[in-house]
Amino acid sequence: MFCYQCQEASKGTGCVSKIGVCGVTSEVIHLQDLYVFLLKGNALFAEHLNSLGQRNSKFDRLLMEGLFSTITNVNFTESFFIDRIKEIFVLRSEMKKSILDLKGGFSDITKECAVWEAKSITEIILKAAEINGTIDAPTEDIRSLRALILYGLKGMAAYADHAAVLGKENQEIYAFATRAMAALTNDALSVDENIALVLETGKFGVSVMALLDEANTTAYGNPEITKVNIGVSNKPGILISGHDLKDMEELLKQTEGTGVDVYTHSEMLPAHYYPAFKKYAHFIGNYGGAWWQQKEDFETFNGPVLFTTNCIVPPSSKATYTNRVFTTGVAGFPDFKHIENAKDGEAKDFSPIIEMAKSCKAPTEIETGEIVGGFAHAQVFALADKVVEAVKSGAIKKFFVMAGCDGRMKDRNYYTEFAEKLPKDTIILTAGCAKYRYNKLPLGDIGGIPRVLDAGQCNDSYSLAVIALKLKEVFELNDINDLPIAYNIAWYEQKAVIVLLALLSLGVKNIHLGPSLPAFLSPNVAKVLVDTFGIAGIGTVDEDMKMFLN
Repeated sequence: MFCYQCQEASKGTGCVSKIGVCGVTSEVIHLQDLYVFLLKGNALFAEHLNSLGQRNSKFDRLLMEGLFSTITNVNFTESFFIDRIKEIFVLRSEMKKSILDLKGGFSDITKECAVWEAKSITEIILKAAEINGTIDAPTEDIRSLRALILYGLKGMAAYADHAAVLGKENQEIYAFATRAMAALTNDALSVDENIALVLETGKFGVSVMALLDEANTTAYGNPEITKVNIGVSNKPGILISGHDLKDMEELLKQTEGTGVDVYTHSEMLPAHYYPAFKKYAHFIGNYGGAWWQQKEDFETFNGPVLFTTNCIVPPSSKATYTNRVFTTGVAGFPDFKHIENAKDGEAKDFSPIIEMAKSCKAPTEIETGEIVGGFAHAQVFALADKVVEAVKSGAIKKFFVMAGCDGRMKDRNYYTEFAEKLPKDTIILTAGCAKYRYNKLPLGDIGGIPRVLDAGQCNDSYSLAVIALKLKEVFELNDINDLPIAYNIAWYEQKAVIVLLALLSLGVKNIHLGPSLPAFLSPNVAKVLVDTFGIAGIGTVDEDMKMFLN
């Protein structure tokens, strides 16, 4: 295989062995690469169909689900991608027919990704093995820019999919994603044109995060300041991980009155901040830490686990929890049971998980106490006067945006140490699982304002951007970069890429990104990001602390 789409790419250059650092096999990576390759081909037909005044909504949804399924740690199952590749061919035929019905033609669509077709699974597997994981491009710099665009689109697709599940869709986002995927096959586009497309990807990244924010808050209310229990009850429980709040809602409804409690893990922690979920007495708290700690957390939890989206870590051969793990949606792993999607208007059937939970022991208590969160934009705006006064009085000297991802590598201890060493007159703004590096530290508060303000999941980085724009308005500044805000962001996978591009599109500069810069950035593209936006890596905690505080 060759894969360099995540921060943990082997040796900082790319995974090339039989199994990637994330645990995915080369066979699955090859199928994912073929799937993306063919999605580009279908995008050419969809874009042509769009130019004739007709959209194919099936392709819109397939593109979003398809790109989402290829994000790191989402789906490890060969059969999933083989089935989806077959759907590509069926949908291609439908779009060709639609073009002909509109008196259009497609003889000029000759790219291999648009014309290759398999007649058997064997042909699919053989073709997948031929696909090089390095993105096709005429030059290294174009390849690097195409990687930024593609990985940004993958992150965008995840958020668009979550929003669509809650009934919120945006045709402009779909149209852009189709156009951008088609553009990834266009060798005539210059470096400058590709850079423009990178920034446009960021612009639509803002749009898709705003859409998901609208979907979540319309369905479940605006997040509120919440103290989340990290202890356990004496009843059996179900542990739910991932990002899909619709699955969270349906699981809570179906477990009510069954004697089974529900706990969140990792990225699902922010579900506790939404008012709609607080009415469930059996919604107990959060169990464990970040996604990469799941092997230990799942063992001690004792009950079944549900993955609603990504962040699956393949269990070891000695794991005792494998038969207790379920997936749903686009998530999948060969040894885990899968809960199928329901028909429109119906709920998923979580009864197999609930019945299993009833026969399990209660979770083993691994810690006690509380985590405070719920500081999305609406809640912070409610505290605006207090925050502004603290800044004007000098009680708050600076805000540090430490959003993004967590990961298993030891160099991420940097973020824990950085949080510990920050002066007590600073506030951390966070979203995503990066918070697990410091959200249980006793960092205190400033005049009643907690020093860690957790906005929620990684898509809630949108809230942090909205907060920054509001502060710019309140302090009557011309430039968002004049605010007393520093950006020290951790990244792991492709959702972090779209968050980064979204921030760049909003004009945010001098973002520090770590623990390492993306392996898919060529030296020239990295230089453009440095020269234009002030993008930089991280150094030692003490060196960076001096730099940020100056």
